[in-house]
Amino acid sequence: MVFYPILGWGIFWISFVVAIILYSIYRKLYTVIYLISVALYIFTAGFMIDAFELGRFGILTTLVVSAILFMLLGYYFSQVLDLKRTSR
Repeated sequence: MVFYPILGWGIFWISFVVAIILYSIYRKLYTVIYLISVALYIFTAGFMIDAFELGRFGILTTLVVSAILFMLLGYYFSQVLDLKRTSR
């Protein structure tokens, strides 16, 4: 029984509703983007695990590699955006 699509869509809709509520309260767009990225990450990881029929080691490797990739991208973007902010 495949439950990743159900999990992905459930997390997507819950995040969508929470993002609308948080945006209406705080009027900040970054909360919406954050929730969308978390839902997309979970949906994508679940899709990879289901599509490639990964075992325990494959699932762990997928999660570790994606976590390292997103940490590096986050660090890179924080440096780039910080440089643009201080150069003005």
